[in-house]
Amino acid sequence: MNPPKFRLHEPAFRTQYAELKERVLAEGTLLPGTPGSLKLRDKSGYQHWYRCYYASPGKPKEQHVGAVHDQDALEAMQHKIEFAGWVERQVRSLRQLGFQVADKETSRVLVELHNQGLFAGGMVLVGTLAYMAWLNELGIISVSARTQDVDLARDKTLKLAAPLSFPETLRNTGLPFVAVPALDPRQPSTSMKLPGAQSLRIDLLTSGRPIGAAIEIHELAWSAQAVPHFDYLLAGPVQAAAMAGGHCIPVRLPAIGRFVWHKLYSSMARTGFPEKSAKDQQQALLIASVLAEQEPDELTQGWQEAHREIREKARERLAFADKQNLLTAGLREFLHESEIL
Repeated sequence: MNPPKFRLHEPAFRTQYAELKERVLAEGTLLPGTPGSLKLRDKSGYQHWYRCYYASPGKPKEQHVGAVHDQDALEAMQHKIEFAGWVERQVRSLRQLGFQVADKETSRVLVELHNQGLFAGGMVLVGTLAYMAWLNELGIISVSARTQDVDLARDKTLKLAAPLSFPETLRNTGLPFVAVPALDPRQPSTSMKLPGAQSLRIDLLTSGRPIGAAIEIHELAWSAQAVPHFDYLLAGPVQAAAMAGGHCIPVRLPAIGRFVWHKLYSSMARTGFPEKSAKDQQQALLIASVLAEQEPDELTQGWQEAHREIREKARERLAFADKQNLLTAGLREFLHESEIL
């Protein structure tokens, strides 16, 4: 077996992504679905402007903008549509250049969560979508990742303008999400899913034990699945962005060093799920290889702040990976110099 393969995007492409992210972070709420177009509709003898768009693939929808004489509302929506069209073109270009872009259904969910203030309120994107977002943030070209899971995490109480219903928030996307029954029928659900075996699934996670226990999240009127050491993973999240469909959406991601070490820990803790363990290992080693050469301080700080159990499990995984010749020369050198391996 060989170490993970990757290369960095050209500086011009990284600058293009950075500009896209900067403008999106400053935009505020985002238009869901396609950018759409403006049309006049005659309602009860009065003319009104409507935005006509597709909320999700194959689902046309109209959004009331204002009366025909409401110039401010018209100009504000024109700006939103033009901006959404520019973002869509940028995302398409970046996808062709090898940046990571999730699908349209994922885009619809992330846009809704952003517009409801959940990421701004402290929710963190984790799992494979976070990995994809970090590849873009770090300018890494790698094999395109795919996932049908949106993993969302909450550590401390979310700072929201008003309590939200997590199921209703997801259903506001226009997608037919349903609750996934817990394995133990006495426990509440912690996941929502679209119909179909391979369809999009949304998991809400939080720190706690035992693993898999349902913990009530009052401000979302829902429950989250307990994951050990998520308090470590979610401490000090960073503002970033995720690309999906034709959107670039502001999100919060775990600090990159903590992300690596917790991924390695999870690859050992996921007993009974070898495919998920392998994916956690692959993702952690690829990012660690880049950080060892580009930003070793991130790895060092994340290691110093990690709980002893995380360190022990990560060391086991790294030793195993070393025997399989899965470590790059740069990562191996960093690990030995840091006395981690």
